[in-house]
Amino acid sequence: MSDVIFSRRQVADSELPLYRGVSMGEITVVDNPDKARSVRAILLAEAVVGFDTESKPTFRKGEISTGPHLVQLAVERQVYLFPVGCEATHAVLKDVLESRDVIKAGFGLGNDRSALKSRMGIELNNLLDLGEILRGPGHRGTVGAKVAVAHYFGEILLKSKKIGTSNWASRHLDERQMLYAANDAHVALKVYHAWLLDASRKGAISMHSANAQDHS
Repeated sequence: MSDVIFSRRQVADSELPLYRGVSMGEITVVDNPDKARSVRAILLAEAVVGFDTESKPTFRKGEISTGPHLVQLAVERQVYLFPVGCEATHAVLKDVLESRDVIKAGFGLGNDRSALKSRMGIELNNLLDLGEILRGPGHRGTVGAKVAVAHYFGEILLKSKKIGTSNWASRHLDERQMLYAANDAHVALKVYHAWLLDASRKGAISMHSANAQDHS
């Protein structure tokens, strides 16, 4: 597969079929230490997990974000949502996110490293920003999940701005928030595997992983 050449406008104007993401039955909210311990081994056994975070938006000038408020980690058939307000799960998150053996693949991860370090004392290792590595010659900025889904799967990924800017610090996320957050992480994992099928890029993933570890 070549570099991504779709533009955001081309995707918006297309009539591609809808991308069907994960269901509620494939989502686990990790909100107590017992759940955290049970998923720790699952996540650490993976070579790569889909990764994303959500933060409560700031609306006032000069307001400082207190996020992230949710961390999402996806494996093939399940997505784990970690509310950051549940401190009892932080040790497991730290183990997974700091692991040099597990690639964390996601989109738009530019601020996650500093935010997680500031909020939780977590040093992200082996981070792979798909938005950077998928950028083709026609892209001035990074590639987003919508464009990547159109490129690799020929489908449209719907993302609600209203849900994306909702209160992620809430102690009780609703179903729409959980599906939105889970799909952000899971689609990254699917795109990663589609990208990896391109044999010419296998060297790039090794180089990026090494660089991510060296600069952590």
